[in-house]
Amino acid sequence: MSIREVAQGTQTQGEDEGIVYTITTTNWASAPTETSMIVKDRNGTNVTATVAPTGSTSVTGDVITLPAISGLAAGQRYRVDVQFTTGGGEPFECYFFIECEE
Repeated sequence: MSIREVAQGTQTQGEDEGIVYTITTTNWASAPTETSMIVKDRNGTNVTATVAPTGSTSVTGDVITLPAISGLAAGQRYRVDVQFTTGGGEPFECYFFIECEE
């Protein structure tokens, strides 16, 4: 596992579910700022507008809360990239995968 991949690893989500994920950045940095998220399908196509059409990322302490992810297709794998700036002003990106099932 990459040090950039979240400790929880691959997540499983049903095609009819909408889930709000959180990322704790303590292992990488404290007090993240300038947060954003991109969701890509297995071909690397940005599908964020389709699967997370409303809301934006937010931060409380060292926790980044993502907007709800929904509308995934069963049998597909998605990569969620979460970007943030560390307290020292350095850009960072972590990621996790979602396996969608019926």
